[in-house]
Amino acid sequence: MIFLVIFIALAGILSVLCVSLMICPKCKKMSDSLLKDYAHRGLHGGDVPENSLSAFEKAVEEGFGIELDVQLSADGVACVFHDYSLLRMTGVDKKLSDVEYKELSTLSLGGTNEKIPTLSEVLELVDGKVPLLVELKGESFDTSICGKTASLLKEYGGKYCIESFNPLLVRGIKKYLPDAFCGQLYTDLYRDKKIKSKLNYILVIMAVKFISKPCFIAYDKEDRNAFPVRFVKKFYKLSPFVWTVKGDKEIEKAKSLGEYAIFERNI
Repeated sequence: MIFLVIFIALAGILSVLCVSLMICPKCKKMSDSLLKDYAHRGLHGGDVPENSLSAFEKAVEEGFGIELDVQLSADGVACVFHDYSLLRMTGVDKKLSDVEYKELSTLSLGGTNEKIPTLSEVLELVDGKVPLLVELKGESFDTSICGKTASLLKEYGGKYCIESFNPLLVRGIKKYLPDAFCGQLYTDLYRDKKIKSKLNYILVIMAVKFISKPCFIAYDKEDRNAFPVRFVKKFYKLSPFVWTVKGDKEIEKAKSLGEYAIFERNI
């Protein structure tokens, strides 16, 4: 009972703090060249797995921006892969971060001939032909992915923007790439993870806004009407991206709402 009272009091304080910190000067306006729809993990389906070089090549061929995920292998290689676990896409029951890239490079994506690509390989393939939306993966205080990713993007000549659920990574990447357009990912963690922790409460109310200071927001389509999303969009005029949009009707709906779609479609 005492814990509940303390938690409610803390929640109230954080809510007030969140509102007060969010009322501040407008954020940097996104470049028009980045305001477009993005293929979620490339154009994939059938024998073309997500986050594969083939999926990215198809997106480039059709002129779509590409959304992709980056995380570090055990030996610090920036790999393009979504899940923290390798199980779903490779059948190997290990975390990607626990495996060195030499081993990762031998694994098959979805039973195809495609392998887990490095960020370096993806940048070489895309070569500035379409913009990139790079998600930094990480659920801890470790921000080493920021330096590794930034060192590659500094040498890249194409257009890109960066996003993360972790506000420490959004803030961290700015230290290396101060002119980059960075965004905060948002979803209702109570619904998705069903863990009512104080950390999840802070993330759900977007109290992290003062940490990451994003210039765009990307949110689950189920959270369009969530108070934190509406509040941040209204007071900051942040460019809105929405995922995962599927089918022409959902894409048209996103357009009608002034959103940029992170989409999937059959290929």
